[in-house]
Amino acid sequence: MVTRYMLGNEAIAHACCEADLDFASGYPGTPSSEVIDTLRIQKERDFYIEWSVNEKVALENALGASWTGVRCLVTMKHVGLNVAADPLMTSGYTGIKGGMVILSADDPYAHSSQNEQDSRNYAKFAKIICLDPANVQEAHDMMKISYELSEEFLLPVLFRPTTRICHSKSNVELSPSGEEHRTGQFEKNPAQYVVIPVHTRVLHKKLNEKQISLSKRLLELNLNFAEIRGKTAVIAGGIAAEYVKEIIPDDVSFAKIGAYPINREWLSEFVEKHEKVLVIEELSPVIEEETAQVACNAKIFGKINGCVPHEGELDQASVALAFEKAGIKSKKSFDGEIQPVTGLPPRPPILCAGCAHRATFYAMKKVFGKKAVYPSDIGCYTLGIQLGTVDTTICMGASITVGSGIAHSGDDSDVVCTIGDSTFLHTGIQGLLNAAYNGANMTVVILDNRITAMTGHQPNPNTGLTAKGEVSPVISIDSICRSCGVSFVETIDPYDLTAMLNTFKAAKETKGVKVVISRQPCVIAARRQGIKRRAFSVNTEACIGCGACVKFGCPAIEFYDEKASINELCSGCGVCADICPKGAITQEVSK
Repeated sequence: MVTRYMLGNEAIAHACCEADLDFASGYPGTPSSEVIDTLRIQKERDFYIEWSVNEKVALENALGASWTGVRCLVTMKHVGLNVAADPLMTSGYTGIKGGMVILSADDPYAHSSQNEQDSRNYAKFAKIICLDPANVQEAHDMMKISYELSEEFLLPVLFRPTTRICHSKSNVELSPSGEEHRTGQFEKNPAQYVVIPVHTRVLHKKLNEKQISLSKRLLELNLNFAEIRGKTAVIAGGIAAEYVKEIIPDDVSFAKIGAYPINREWLSEFVEKHEKVLVIEELSPVIEEETAQVACNAKIFGKINGCVPHEGELDQASVALAFEKAGIKSKKSFDGEIQPVTGLPPRPPILCAGCAHRATFYAMKKVFGKKAVYPSDIGCYTLGIQLGTVDTTICMGASITVGSGIAHSGDDSDVVCTIGDSTFLHTGIQGLLNAAYNGANMTVVILDNRITAMTGHQPNPNTGLTAKGEVSPVISIDSICRSCGVSFVETIDPYDLTAMLNTFKAAKETKGVKVVISRQPCVIAARRQGIKRRAFSVNTEACIGCGACVKFGCPAIEFYDEKASINELCSGCGVCADICPKGAITQEVSK
């Protein structure tokens, strides 16, 4: 046993190695990405690992491997579970053979997400176990328990850390990586794995029959426990339980929920011993609704009566406020909200200096204008909203489908949607196929930077490398688009402004679906690969201070004394030189 100071996601990954993991798949998504990233570079244990093209593919891959008897992990962020929901909902029916854990990381406060959905609801919906860690050590320990539970009940386990668990650091007690390696062997069993109606009806009954024994087992493992101290009680789950433990008075009972399903008989006995119960949890009132259903005389406080907020993250201060609203005096008092230091300059997220997406957005707007409708997608390029070229973003792959709908609506505006290469391969292809098949009139711009950049530069099939860095065939996005039925497919270099403007003009004048692939490696990834371009500088005598370059929005361009200047962030893309009407920006001469 060793103690190491580490990130929550690193602790989770190490626990998988301790639990004899043999197969891992996932799709990157904050806050879950570091789990696979840690596993693919660790040297303690060798096993199969992949970045899949989307979460549904990742889950089905893991399920198939599990049916051969090996232990599997599949990772994603909470919204990715929506993509994987189809196989998830049936995985409880078919069950598993080798232990299978589905890690779905929730993001209260939507730090980097489009919503704040709660994965616990999916576990209840699918009737599978859900473990909900309260701190980093518990995340590590629960991951190992997940595999034991999965194989004991022959069900996948949904493991639900939140952003504060994934991205917090703590001392964690670790055991050595496991040394057992299983070899998969698929045994045919159509009654279990072929979900035709005659089999499904039987499997559903068996799944239902497991529910009570499941909830009892979670109690035996002390994943859910309670202490009776008085006539008032607080029930908490996830990281909120840690906040409660810090401030709960000694004469107030406490129950912690770390796993689901909750045993209703146990919960009912606890609630009946109290006159008042406050339920503290982030996001959905999952525990609260269960508590309300078993409460006969106790008054329940929580989200439903306004004591606890439905949205965002909780902290000690907000939990103390909930105590106050419920008439419970907390151990600590918090005077008002913590305010940031005054005078700090705002730091909104922006595209990097030299990012090729910015040049593409500039050319798009130059050709299609403000009246065009710009549906976009999930990725770095969502930051194009600051350039006026992102009008909609809803979920992965929705730019083309939303754009297609607008194009067919009767609105005569140009429709120009943007989607990254990884997102196009994730769920964009079907939208393009549909748009071409049904004759939409729109331009699809694929921002091809050869990598999944926003989540940490993970490789995808367009990169030519696997998760382990092994060379793989580079797919042709051009050929995929043509196979979808698109005849206008052009690939451009976003650093060549003139050619880019001409291509967009041709697309604007052509009817039907047009695809423009704007290809240039991510500027950060290129720098790591040793690609260097000479920086640009401003001839202040030639600069007329028109501000055209500053409006481009590159953080490498500044403005002093009514003149432009270029700082050390310049990556040498040269687009600003093409924009300058006086030719005042030139590339520096090599020394």
